[in-house]
Amino acid sequence: MNPSAIRQIKKLGFPWITQDPFLFCVHHLDYYPKGNDKLGPGASLAGRNIGNDFAIKDGWRMYHGDTVPGFPAHPHRGFETVTFVLQGLVDHADSNGAAGRYGNRDVQWMTAGSGLQHSEMFPLLNEDSGNTFELFQIWLNLPAVKKFVAPMYKMLWGETIPKVTLKDNQQKTIEIDVVAGKYNTHSAPAPAPDSWAANTENEVNIWQIKLEENAVWEIPTNFTKVNRSLYFFEGETITSETNVIQQNHVLELDAFREVTIQNGNKPARLLLLQGKPIDEPVASYGPFVMNNMAEIEQAFSDYRKTRFGGWPWPRTDMVHGKEKRRFARFDTGEETIKD
Repeated sequence: MNPSAIRQIKKLGFPWITQDPFLFCVHHLDYYPKGNDKLGPGASLAGRNIGNDFAIKDGWRMYHGDTVPGFPAHPHRGFETVTFVLQGLVDHADSNGAAGRYGNRDVQWMTAGSGLQHSEMFPLLNEDSGNTFELFQIWLNLPAVKKFVAPMYKMLWGETIPKVTLKDNQQKTIEIDVVAGKYNTHSAPAPAPDSWAANTENEVNIWQIKLEENAVWEIPTNFTKVNRSLYFFEGETITSETNVIQQNHVLELDAFREVTIQNGNKPARLLLLQGKPIDEPVASYGPFVMNNMAEIEQAFSDYRKTRFGGWPWPRTDMVHGKEKRRFARFDTGEETIKD
């Protein structure tokens, strides 16, 4: 009997379980109502724990926002955030003076490095209809030699992210968004330059996979020692080897071995995170990820003293107006406007 390619199957919680070099992963899906003139929800906020609203009341959350949903100014040090927006828009502002608005499959790849404050707000621009919002946020660790690099962010615009369409033997459709790494001959745009993912030898892959009902997908094997997690977050069931797996489970896979996923009777979506482990000690506390607790204490001390450059914006929950254009304004002065 061949050894199983599935090392473990675990129930998903919040946040999702990750493996080195990943630190954290969340999937947010909110069915916001129509917006108001402040770009917040045009509905009562009564009964919500404003400032810390993670309960899915009426199908949506305010998170740490009190007027606009999202995450007002907060610091990070020592890792990266990879934010993949599928529906809706995110307004970015940071302590370097950079800003942006992104969505429509765009990815913001932000290296916090030595320290940065940023805000991530979710403006509700549609005033006459609902504002469905969906994203993944993934935290990718930095090795010790990169934890104090200069903070910056890079935009991977949705138009540049490959969407690979495959057909199985029964002509069922498989679609793969290649956010990082490569799938067969299809390569994602380059990540931020100091990222662990920037070295192709680290085999970092981030893929979103959509399976038509009853589709069969064979996951390519990998010949480098990597950690590979496959998150089944939407659908009914999938089957692999002898396992029938319900929605909201993660499979930890042996990337050296072939594995086939047979979808059930409903369309499914999965997320694959893969990478060579950094294999260093991890000490984390809230927004800081370092290698030991002394470095965590230093991070708090540095933040108290410097605020990582302060906050150059008029509000901590910065939003960029009612116009729907996507744009990025970098701390170099460069600006890109998409639409």
